[in-house]
Amino acid sequence: MLSTTYNNNGSFLLLLATVILLVLPFIPPSNAQLSSTFYSSTCPNVSSIVSNVIQQARQSDPRITASLTRLHFHDCFVNGCDASLLLDVGGNITESEKTAAPNNNSARGFDVIDNIKAALNASCPGIVSCADILALAAQASVSLEGGPSWNVLLGRRDGFTANKAGANTSLPTPFETLAQITAKYNAVNLSTTDLVALSGAHTFGRAQCKFFSQRLYNFNGTGNPDPTLNSTYLTTLQQNCPQNGNGSTLNKLDPSTPNAFDNNYFTNLLNNQGLLQTDQELFSTNGSSTVSIVNNFANNQTAFFQAFAQAMINMGNISPLTGSQGEIRNDCKKVNGS
Repeated sequence: MLSTTYNNNGSFLLLLATVILLVLPFIPPSNAQLSSTFYSSTCPNVSSIVSNVIQQARQSDPRITASLTRLHFHDCFVNGCDASLLLDVGGNITESEKTAAPNNNSARGFDVIDNIKAALNASCPGIVSCADILALAAQASVSLEGGPSWNVLLGRRDGFTANKAGANTSLPTPFETLAQITAKYNAVNLSTTDLVALSGAHTFGRAQCKFFSQRLYNFNGTGNPDPTLNSTYLTTLQQNCPQNGNGSTLNKLDPSTPNAFDNNYFTNLLNNQGLLQTDQELFSTNGSSTVSIVNNFANNQTAFFQAFAQAMINMGNISPLTGSQGEIRNDCKKVNGS
């Protein structure tokens, strides 16, 4: 029990220090934390609204779920998960991340994000951030195609700036070595297991010829194909992507189940049928710790699903704006008031 009698200044200061120490644990941290129940009272139907819009979109576009999952990834690696990827040029935005090399004529699904925002504005206007929409859309997309579900942590706010230069340098590209890719993951505090698990998102979706054609004809300037490519698969890809052909032709990232979310991506790697250089390197780089992880995921889909769900949560925690930071955009394409 604290005494209410102070004999001298020393006793008073001691008492004051004791009170402060007792009170400090009950003072909330200055930075708000993401929470799976963030919208439970302000927009309780947020998840079902997001899922319903995506279900409608995938009826006419079976690629949309893979594309929406990719948007969340490409947003979080640049400026953190702040929806900077969605901003168009206008107002104070002089350059858009949409036109950066990894996104230009490649990133898609922005219209579906706009439709989700419109549906949420009709139900709970001004409540759900565009950054959270991207996170929810990725989870719904994976789940709709047979993949794992997870409790999406929410409470992100939207940023005021885009970073085209950052998109050009921070995002992993299909032409990099495993060491370079690993460094980019480490820079945002993602582990090697996260890297392999998130690469497993290439179990659905498509890639243009221009992102891997160098493997088919002149790998690393040798004048020959990438020796890690399965010879039968190589012939198929050369037919789809003839030398000096149309670089925008689409190819299935997983030729066996291109629209389903499963672990076939990893069994493909074991058979030297990784489409992108950075896919196959996960298994074909001698001595890499990624090899055992690929083997595990190829033989245990449950292990892959669990690791993927955790990796998506980890990625969604890259430098989010919370509390009084940022804003809740009325239109995901532009900063409020611009």
